[in-house]
Amino acid sequence: MIRLENVTKTFGKVSAVKQITAEFQDGMITGIVGRNGSGKTVLFKMICGLMKPSCGDIWVNGEHISVDKDFPSSIGVIIEVPGFLPFQSGYRNLWELAAIKHHIGKQEIEDAIRRVGLDPSSRKPVGKYSLGMRQRLGIAQAIMENPDVLVLDEPMNGLDEEGVEDIRGLLLELKGEGKTILIASHNREDIEILCDQVYRMKSGEMSREK
Repeated sequence: MIRLENVTKTFGKVSAVKQITAEFQDGMITGIVGRNGSGKTVLFKMICGLMKPSCGDIWVNGEHISVDKDFPSSIGVIIEVPGFLPFQSGYRNLWELAAIKHHIGKQEIEDAIRRVGLDPSSRKPVGKYSLGMRQRLGIAQAIMENPDVLVLDEPMNGLDEEGVEDIRGLLLELKGEGKTILIASHNREDIEILCDQVYRMKSGEMSREK
């Protein structure tokens, strides 16, 4: 589902990602672990088409990114802190995002909000959400269009213990639906519970752990 061949990203004289070759299989959860600055987020941005590799090739669901497509056609993403309009409700924020592609309507948006444990009828503005509620809404945004691929950078960020359990359960459900899921997490327990295969990144290089 996701294939990388000699993917490299340099910024000036600094190599953030160094000649990575790997395949992340469909219907599996793949974990990427490593310290801050190891290159995880840069790699995720390249897979999502948000950043072009300096050299190498990336395929997502058969699409050659930056050649056939600038962005994968069927992908849901959380990278860094999800950004929303603070004066709008959670539902209204997702409605505005869904209007970009016009692939889904009210029912799909409401279903996604419910799946992450939020109330789609709430009028509470996102600016008054807790960090955990914002993270749940970010995950709802990533899954609402029913993408084949999910790329989630620290999806448990800001969640309390109950929230972590909820989102772990959701990710396992999505895996059962055949989704290809790529996650980065600093929580070793998340990786051990969720992931079918694990890679470690260090100084831009990636090696297989599991």
